[in-house]
Amino acid sequence: MKKLIEVIKGNLDNYTPIWLMRQAGRYLPEYRQLRATAGSFLNMCYDSELSAKITMQPIERFDFDAAIIFSDILLVPQALGMKLHFEDNIGPTLNKLKTIEDIEKLNDSNLVKYLEPVYESISLVRKKLSSGKALIGFAGAPWTLASYMLEGGSSKNFAISKEFAINNTTAFTVLIDKLISAVANHLIMQIHAGADVVQLFDSWAGILSETEFRKWSIEPAAKIVAIVKNQFPDIPIIGFPRGAGFLYEEFAKRTKIDVVSVDQYVPIDYMANNLQRTKVVQGNLDSIYLLSNNQEILYEQIMKIKNNLKKPFIFNLGHGILPNTPLGNVQFLVDSVRKN
Repeated sequence: MKKLIEVIKGNLDNYTPIWLMRQAGRYLPEYRQLRATAGSFLNMCYDSELSAKITMQPIERFDFDAAIIFSDILLVPQALGMKLHFEDNIGPTLNKLKTIEDIEKLNDSNLVKYLEPVYESISLVRKKLSSGKALIGFAGAPWTLASYMLEGGSSKNFAISKEFAINNTTAFTVLIDKLISAVANHLIMQIHAGADVVQLFDSWAGILSETEFRKWSIEPAAKIVAIVKNQFPDIPIIGFPRGAGFLYEEFAKRTKIDVVSVDQYVPIDYMANNLQRTKVVQGNLDSIYLLSNNQEILYEQIMKIKNNLKKPFIFNLGHGILPNTPLGNVQFLVDSVRKN
């Protein structure tokens, strides 16, 4: 019995599962050791055995209820034909899309073959995971991917992306439609490979206005969910429109996701009184508390979330775990969540 899945489906009401976004990564010494000899970050993503090994590291150390495959959302743009490079302490860089011609050149005909190492890694992890652990696949949502592709990387204000969407609506719609198809296909292939649940990350949803959020975050996500559910109606889908604020509720309702993952800026009362009325909620400890040298402070925040949210509920962070997080605090978090 995979407890995470049973909680999502409402079959286990006396348990709070826990996993963490970016739980396989730089805060783990065993990861840093592998990283030192593996070459580039992308090498680790495309080496199926290495990716599987990294995915299993936090499970072996902390016994989380789920493993999330070690990969990256920007593999999809790369599979569509974009040049992608990761530089230490800088992050990802891509060749910028500038015109409708650039967008039309994007081709998903080789996407599955290009991303085959990801699916192989999922299959390897599924064989290694115990029957009680869930395996999570994931992808970036169209708006977030489009932002990276238009900005050429991350951005402070996403002015290029937003201006392009407003002034080149036809071209931007073509881009979003291409990404809807590619992301849905990628999620489906991960499920075929052995993923028990998938998460859609819309990391930059919060920079959109209300109108833009509905058009470029909610509508594409709803289409992706419908495509995936058409093939796998029983596979849970988690949606994470980070920074959505009071639009979380509308996102959760209109996209028909099974679980809404919530960032640390959303009030507990809003989560309990609004979101939990219709959806399973995941979140939302601020990862900065895991840096605390006073575990009483950390414990207070953990209990604030755990005691004020109704079950079913999935304990997670409001975003990814930070690289300088002490291992002892992660173990303390897991132990505290699992206490009755």
